Amino acid sequence: MPPIQHKGGGIILASIIVALLLAMLPLPEWAQHIRPEWVTLVLIYWCMALPDRIGIGWAWLAGLMLDVTTGSLLGQHALSLAIVAFLTLKLHQRIRVFPLMQQAFAILVLVAMAEMINLWIHGIINTPPRSWTYWLPSLISAALWPWLFVVMRGIRRHFRVQ
Repeated sequence: MPPIQHKGGGIILASIIVALLLAMLPLPEWAQHIRPEWVTLVLIYWCMALPDRIGIGWAWLAGLMLDVTTGSLLGQHALSLAIVAFLTLKLHQRIRVFPLMQQAFAILVLVAMAEMINLWIHGIINTPPRSWTYWLPSLISAALWPWLFVVMRGIRRHFRVQ
């Protein structure tokens, strides 16, 4: 059996860079609390779509880039994204067969867990959370998941990313 030719590495990298740019996008003060976790969502999608190519290493690098671009503690997002990627890789076959609304609930749990890890790190360095609005990005990310999934799947199919 011939080896599988991997295609579309540039598309994967470009989607993560676009997610980083969306995470850095300046928003008005009232909208800061509802910014979706774009990098986490894109990483979860690629871990589910291409589990043999995208894994914990990609998550760690994306997390480090997110740490640098947002000015957070170096390694904070890298740790949370690596754990989310690990769990997504372990559960990808189960999550992929769910309808999109059930997938959105699984995404809510994964993104909330990443937020919980970040909250734990903030507690260690004695930075209290702003309020209950800390959890809003998880809810917004889960609500956006069906649309993001459809768009990312269309991109993957159009560019034949394998």
